[in-house]
Amino acid sequence: MEKVTRPAQRRELAEKAVATKGVSIALACRAFGVSETCFRYCPKRDDENEMIADLLVGLRNVHKTWGFGLCFLHLRNVKGHVWTHKRVHRIYCALELNLRIKPRRRLKRERPEELAVPEAPNLVWSMDFMADRLADAPVPASERAGRFQP
Repeated sequence: MEKVTRPAQRRELAEKAVATKGVSIALACRAFGVSETCFRYCPKRDDENEMIADLLVGLRNVHKTWGFGLCFLHLRNVKGHVWTHKRVHRIYCALELNLRIKPRRRLKRERPEELAVPEAPNLVWSMDFMADRLADAPVPASERAGRFQP
């Protein structure tokens, strides 16, 4: 037999025990590890959740590129509803309205041209960029301090 871990499942078992076996509520709650307040709790906002779901589905049908943030801000700022973002996000995820995150396309780069092979010595000159300076240009102060001059 699989282990019952969720409080909702334990609550259902306690309700079944009270209804079928005639056990007291306190005994059933202790046996299944459920508090009596959890046993007696009745959610009041099912109709309001359905209204939130209808509004979210309608928004997504009209604005297909809107994610949760824009839908929630529209409900809060334009429509004037005061629902928390956690509640609206829970319903949004339950409806599976999440947008697909598109992978980035990689740039196709051309291969660089192969370097030309010189036919004889001293035909190709390369420049040393670490010491690129004209012979008669003044030496910067930062180089003068660390340079050994005989």
